[in-house]
Amino acid sequence: MEKILVIGAAGQIGSELVMALRKIHGNDNVFATDLKQAPDDVINSGPFQILDVMDDKRLIHFVIRNKITQIYHLAAVLSGNAEKLPIQAWEINMQSLMNILDLAREVDEIKKVFWPSSIAVFGPTTPRVNTPQLTVMEPNTVYGISKLAGERWCEYYNKRYGVDVRSIRYPGLISYKTEAGGGTTDYAVDIFYEAIKTGKYECFLKEDTALPMMFMDDAINATINLMEAPADKISTHSSYNVGGISFDPKQLANEIKKHIPEFEITYKPDFRQPIADSWPQSIDDSFSQTEWDCSAKFDIKKLTETMLNGVKAKFEEK
Repeated sequence: MEKILVIGAAGQIGSELVMALRKIHGNDNVFATDLKQAPDDVINSGPFQILDVMDDKRLIHFVIRNKITQIYHLAAVLSGNAEKLPIQAWEINMQSLMNILDLAREVDEIKKVFWPSSIAVFGPTTPRVNTPQLTVMEPNTVYGISKLAGERWCEYYNKRYGVDVRSIRYPGLISYKTEAGGGTTDYAVDIFYEAIKTGKYECFLKEDTALPMMFMDDAINATINLMEAPADKISTHSSYNVGGISFDPKQLANEIKKHIPEFEITYKPDFRQPIADSWPQSIDDSFSQTEWDCSAKFDIKKLTETMLNGVKAKFEEK
């Protein structure tokens, strides 16, 4: 029986991943941890503990005491926030990963590790349309640099020490269950809250800034499918491209207007615009399509309908 640790369980990905894993492996077998309190459903459905991934001594004691066999390490300082605190973001993102990789190398019971990379690993010299799995990678953001370095360390630990580490280069992730947390693609979450709350939204990116996106359900399914794939099917231990869907703020706003005709959007690009300009517009994910199932079920129409319904329901609960 698997004993799974999710680090960063209060975050946008972690809070939903914990619940999905508990449905598969049982509530008591999925341990959720974070530096802050997690949502009620995470806390009430199974074990939750405040734990700092940077505290390697407490971390290893937790892992050994609970006989952990898989780790999903999701804690990180995201792209927008990382540019405000570059050295701190680098130290947190890199040292936390190294703590996990060393732990997986030293503790025999740990069979698999998941660590999320990002489209931020690409840069202005990368082909931006249908970005290949193997291509030029020259990121110019702190977040992207830390993710690229992390990919190299993951592959190194796999080849050097046999650590079965698996990773996805997430596109922008969209969910109504947990609000945005400081990323460059977060406009695609904020816009739904503001559309319902105020009927207008000031976007921090230009109207034609196309970026790859993925609804959270698709991202969770892709993550679990990757981790459950047989080891001999996995050729890449740095990180896999995953495409999802691509759209720009204007396209998303137009889709929202089909449901809220009076919705208005304005544009005031800020420091996140140059970050977005260095990222891909669309992704080639043929490697992950061939080797394991990463297919996305949500297009922009289904995504918009689901987000509006979900955000409305949240407001009604308050």
